[in-house]
Amino acid sequence: MEMIQVACAVILNNRKLLAVQRSETMNFPFKWEFPGGKIDLGETAEDCLHRELKEELNISVRIESRLSATVYIDANINIKLIPFVVTYKEGKIVLAEHCDAKWITKKEMNRLDWAPADVPIVNTIVKSDYIN
Repeated sequence: MEMIQVACAVILNNRKLLAVQRSETMNFPFKWEFPGGKIDLGETAEDCLHRELKEELNISVRIESRLSATVYIDANINIKLIPFVVTYKEGKIVLAEHCDAKWITKKEMNRLDWAPADVPIVNTIVKSDYIN
């Protein structure tokens, strides 16, 4: 099975981060995740991130840093998730694919039911000082 390369964003704004909820038609329905998407052939992870955030959420961000990639493998999918810490710049959030989005604090992170590929990133953020 092919390893799918996916870029995702830990979007920070006013010491909170943006979590988005997968819709009922997506894999892992109603699980929460960091927004992003599949990297197209010939596209950098950074370019993918900017494109996906514009397409999915109608927002622009500034990339601050790249976190360690994580790999998620199950019977149906193999994902290499490349996370970036980014700062929200502009745009009113409009959900194109997801069913919900919310700005959360560090305490609220563990109350959400995260998609399995995103759990290692959640753990990294909870241990960090990116958000309160």
